[in-house]
Parts: sequence; structure tokens; C-alpha cells
Amino acid sequence: MTAIHDMTAGELLAAYKSKKLSPVEVTDAVIAHIEAWEPKLKALYAPDFGAARKAAKEAEKRWQAGKPQGSLDGVPITIKENIATKGVPVPLGTAATELVPAAADAPASARVREAGAIVLAKTTMPDYGMLSSGRSSFHALTRNPWNLAWNPGGSSSGAGAAAAAGYGPLHLGTDIGGSVRLPASWNGIFTLKPSLGRIPVDPPFFGRAIGPMTRTVADSALLMAELSKPDSRDHMSLPPATIDWSAGPRDPKGLKIGLHLDAGSGLPVDAETKAAIEAAAKLFADAGAHIEPVAPFLSPDMLHLQDLFWRVRSWVDFSALSHERQAKVLPFIADWCRGGADVSGSMVIRGVNNYMAIRAAATRATQPFDFVLSPVSPVPTYRAEWETPTNDVNRPLEHISFTMPYNMSEQPAASINCAYTKEGKPIGLQIAGHRFDDLGVMQLSRWFEAARGPQKRWPEPK
Repeated sequence: MTAIHDMTAGELLAAYKSKKLSPVEVTDAVIAHIEAWEPKLKALYAPDFGAARKAAKEAEKRWQAGKPQGSLDGVPITIKENIATKGVPVPLGTAATELVPAAADAPASARVREAGAIVLAKTTMPDYGMLSSGRSSFHALTRNPWNLAWNPGGSSSGAGAAAAAGYGPLHLGTDIGGSVRLPASWNGIFTLKPSLGRIPVDPPFFGRAIGPMTRTVADSALLMAELSKPDSRDHMSLPPATIDWSAGPRDPKGLKIGLHLDAGSGLPVDAETKAAIEAAAKLFADAGAHIEPVAPFLSPDMLHLQDLFWRVRSWVDFSALSHERQAKVLPFIADWCRGGADVSGSMVIRGVNNYMAIRAAATRATQPFDFVLSPVSPVPTYRAEWETPTNDVNRPLEHISFTMPYNMSEQPAASINCAYTKEGKPIGLQIAGHRFDDLGVMQLSRWFEAARGPQKRWPEPK
């Protein structure tokens, strides 16, 4: 029998409806499992199990009366700490932030509460979300549940680790260059980085998206149905759309699918990763898809200018801090921010123009295909104590050449586990689609989820 903490949201909702389980039982079981893991994993920020248990009792009453509040009533969830929840400070992963309780729920937090989900805790992130790592000056070091010596990725580090470790079925992360897809890849879970504006974000920014992080595609679909509801606070959000997020798998027969194995910049693709992505592509080909190579389209200069653009943006915020607060920022990030000081106005404009050039290049390269397959990361996960796979502040983005362009182009892109290295490190397959075809990416991910075969058992507390 499946342990309660390993049950999907869909399974929990069915158990509530049949009265085989109650939200109180489930919340207690998940909290007990978290308490066994968390001393070593360090994935959570501001857990409030008292409030969660109170909410579970209210959900239990609603289910007993046959009147659930919404589509997620009584299902446990965690929320990344930079997605505001009323009354909880938002440190942005750094000790330099003044801790002021959030005045209101952000759009995503509001939607899941309205649907009845039970918020267990916030999850950790690195300083300002600008690392693919569990390193932070504010939070304890977050580790990967598959092996505590490994990095969980980031910036949705706590969310990725929590999903793989069984901290309930539902988790929310954010992504501006790969921050839901990288931890999804390195923790062996599923995520969708949706089209820009599909999920309202407050505050919105170029490329910034919120994504569901779950063990199954179906659970992410349940979340998308709620998260994609409109919210006027996001002035970059898409018009409301009627989308059947529960739609079944997309048969790849007859589809033209691109295979992108050379990003054109950044780290070379690791041999085991390349073999895993090629094996995944063969499953699509065997099912009748037409697989064709995608040429490299992100040059080293494009990657460098994107790094500079983000450094300048972060330097503006960093330089506004007092010297005392600057000293509290993770040294790696402080050094990275200083790389954006004294940059000329013409160079800043080059960075903005480069953003648009990446957008154009990604769109042009992927337009001939229905979908594009690629690695999420060119390399598997790395040492927990390192900030990036290179651990070099002068080469901080070398691992995001496959993920970052889809933030610029606003295209949906998912990460789904496709294999494991000989050491047991999960390898994520990225499935990208045309702008606004979020449902198509989800449906093709559903197909692959069924076709890929059995997965390893989820890690348990050690």
C-alpha cells in the first residue's frame, strides 16, 4: 500500500471523496514524514504546522458534509518563500533583507488557498534567487534527498527537494532562467515553466514565471487549473483562457520534434546526459514522431551579455543596501553583483538588445517544430556546498544555456525525469513548445511519463 506521504494529490482527493482518508490524517502523516527528513534536508522556511492542522480540521468538516471548498481542498502544499503569503516575511533567500511580514497573499498563494490547499510551509531559495543551488546566507544549506552530498539545484531548491522527499504532493516554485526546471531535473520530479503571463505573478518581470513542482504530470495539471486564473496585479498576464488542463496524453505520431543537443554555449553536455536524452528521443521516434536536429542558437556572447544584464539589475538593488546589509549577502552573490557596477549606459542597452536577440533566436530555431527535446542541464547535479556547477563567479551561467532562452522567448518548457546516471543522479528531459501551447507541453509530457517505464523508488529519510 502506498504510504500517505507518497500519494499524489489526485489519489488524496479520491480518498477524501470515498472517506478512506481525511485531511487531518493526511496532514499529520505528511508532517511526521517531514519531521523525519527536515533536520538533514533543510528544505523549509517558516513552517506553521499548527495552522496547517487547523486548516485540515476545517477541510475534514467540509468533506464530511460533502461540500469541499475547491479542487484542492485538504491537499498539503508548500510555497517558495519569494511567493508572498500574508503575515510571513519574504527574505528572498538573503540575510540582507529586512524581515517585514507580507501584507497579502501573492496571486499564486491566493489561488491555492481559495482552492482549499493546506499550506504547510514556505520553501528555501538562494540569495535573490540568482543561484542554481541550495546555498543561502539566510537559510541553512538545502540538500538533495537522493544523496545529501548532492545539490538540489535552484533557485527553487527547497521546493525541488521537498517534492522528491515526499513533503506532500504539491509545491510551487519560480523560474527566470531555469529555477523550476533545474531543481526538477536534479531531483527527478516534474515541472512546467509556463508561457510568460499564464500564471499571474506579483511583481512581474521579464521572463519571470511561477511553476508547479510535483512528482506527476497530473498533479501539476491540477495546480495549473487554479494558478492560471486571472489576477489584475500582474500587468503582464495573459488574457483568461479556457484550458482543459486534465486533457490526456498527446500521441507523438506524426509530430515534428526537434532534438537539441548542442546549446552553442556553456558547459558541454555530459556523456550520460546526452545518451539519456537520445534514448528519450528514440521513444518518440518509435511512436511515429519525426525527429530532426536543432542547430545551436545561443552564442557565448549572448550568454555573457545576459549574465551582465542580470548583474547590472542586481547591482542596482545591492548598491542601495547599507554597507552593513551588503556584508550579509552570500559572498558569491555579492561578488557577482559587483560585476554589474560601473557598466556604461551603452553596454546596458546592448544587454537589453541581447535579451531580444535571444528571444528571436529561440523562436526562429524552434518554430519549424511542434516541440523540442533537450537536456534541462548539460550536467547532472553536483556538490551540495557549491554555488554553481562551475563554482566560478566568472562563469555562473554555464549550465543554463538550454533553459534560459525559453524565459526570454516566453515559451512553455517542462522538465521530466528520463534516466539516472551510474551514480543514481536524476537526469531531466526538457520538452519545450510554442508560445501559449502550455497544454500541448503538458500532454506530451503525460505521454512520455507513461512511455518512459518504471522509475526508481523515491528516497526515504536516512
